Amino acid sequence: MPTDHWQSILSIIISVFLAVGAGAAMRRLGWLTAEADDSLLKLVIRVLIPCLIFRVVVDNPSLRQPENLLLPPLMGFGLCALGLLAALGVSRLGHRATGLGTAGQRRTFATCVGIFNYGFVPIPLVELLFDDSTLGVLFVHNVGVELAIWTAGLLVLTGSLGRDWWRRVLNPPSIAIVIAVGLNLLGGRPYIPEPAFQAVSLLSHAAIPTALLLVGATIADELRAGNDGLTTAQSAKIIGWSLGLRLLVLPAAFVAAALLIPAGIELKRVLVIEAAQASAVFPIVMARHYGGHPGTALRVVLSTSLVSLVTMPLWIILGLALLG
Repeated sequence: MPTDHWQSILSIIISVFLAVGAGAAMRRLGWLTAEADDSLLKLVIRVLIPCLIFRVVVDNPSLRQPENLLLPPLMGFGLCALGLLAALGVSRLGHRATGLGTAGQRRTFATCVGIFNYGFVPIPLVELLFDDSTLGVLFVHNVGVELAIWTAGLLVLTGSLGRDWWRRVLNPPSIAIVIAVGLNLLGGRPYIPEPAFQAVSLLSHAAIPTALLLVGATIADELRAGNDGLTTAQSAKIIGWSLGLRLLVLPAAFVAAALLIPAGIELKRVLVIEAAQASAVFPIVMARHYGGHPGTALRVVLSTSLVSLVTMPLWIILGLALLG
């Protein structure tokens, strides 16, 4: 692949991490307070991300093809479930091999390694590297990932689904995808007044920057946390297994799936981008809320995120080259 392609991909990835770093710095400086997190998170999830979905999905010709509406969520669910099962298998190799001494640490490790970053990094990457057709397929793919997180992921982390797991799947972004896909199938933009669509488009551009700042603030909070009971030897083993699974073994499986499945180029591109991703940041919050081990989650997320600065461009370039 030409050198300028490598530089472009690396530049995009670094810009995303710089935005996350800006969020962490704002937290440390007191400019982005913890009290503001809940309001900003609601703003992102309930308003800005749905606006971004509407802008991309409505009037998207690729999402009028049946294969781009059915296969992407199935692949999203299947690959996330595959990651969870693989990480759960590794977590049971024993304390000496993995450094995971308690059930909470094992479950947290499996959840964090299995759930890849499916939104905050892939969305800007896809938006900058490809077109709205591919970005629309990414959003439909992410419906399957959301379903996997709140079924298989929650089952791995807690041992049960809980009574209201289905409410978490029916979140504003998922509902926005269903409505936007329906409007798109009916013809798209004629059903939306032009001033309304322009307002939606204007708001959509704030979605990813705001989300990345919140991610950085969350990481800064976890870095401030006190001793979590893990020794240096345990941490090294946990990080080693995290890097091997999340950034080597599972990406190879994702790229193989992209090459083998009979799908359009948009979904194949999405799978290559997702293959390169580090662990998602959200499982840190899940571990804190559902009785997991936040220290394990932090090690998995930070180590895979930092090393992915090197591995992400390599997997993307390799995967796109193999796709031709």
